[in-house]
Amino acid sequence: MKVVLLAGGFGTRISEESQFKPKPMIEVGGMPILWHIMKLYSHYGFNEFIICAGYKQEVIKEWFGDYFLHTSDITFDFTKGNEVIVHKKHAEPWKVTVVDTGLNTLTGGRLKRIGKYVDGEAFLMTYGDGVCDVDLNKLIAHHKEHGKLATLTAVQPEGRFGTMDMDGDYIGSFREKSKDDTGWINGGFMVLEPAVLDYVKDDFVMFEREPLEKLANDGQLVNYKHYGFWQCMDTLRDKQKLEELWASGQAPWKVWE
Repeated sequence: MKVVLLAGGFGTRISEESQFKPKPMIEVGGMPILWHIMKLYSHYGFNEFIICAGYKQEVIKEWFGDYFLHTSDITFDFTKGNEVIVHKKHAEPWKVTVVDTGLNTLTGGRLKRIGKYVDGEAFLMTYGDGVCDVDLNKLIAHHKEHGKLATLTAVQPEGRFGTMDMDGDYIGSFREKSKDDTGWINGGFMVLEPAVLDYVKDDFVMFEREPLEKLANDGQLVNYKHYGFWQCMDTLRDKQKLEELWASGQAPWKVWE
């Protein structure tokens, strides 16, 4: 299965960094969050990626263009006509196609534009700003078991604020908001059949609106409940939380060696 990554938005809620680069290229632990997501898929043997780029798409292309140099030791010998010697070669087993899907194209339109690259086969898809420790093999098995057009990973995000237990006019206690206090949301990490793209009319369709709603109404949308770790990087606060987890050596999404 090919992996489609949505990486073209403006990232306005984390504008402190997204003014310089696309949000998926904002770093956690010295590497773009996009890299972290790709490492998860690669861990499960999915190494062919289609990246739906848009805003500052050249940054994504240049990063992959230089990735081999960034991860290897290099000698630049100017005494021998600018000879470049590569030591300790390292490369991921990845095939990456970066597609400019337009600056103002919405999520559904971006998926529609890369239809020719999925070759009429089922594909995996997620957003370029969220990490998770979902078991992709179980997700795919769940999708195949139900035989529907789309399966999305449902998650319960942690509450951002504490909550109060109240009895009438009196406050009984303060506590951290738990997952039980929140509902299930779309966490990305989807499995999609190619016919899903028929639900998208043009560039100006939000995939999360009409297409997913119509799939649900048609009985073609299945959820896979994930009770483990999930975290998006919407804000600078989210980024700092991910940085702290990575620095601690206990990042839950790091399932690879």
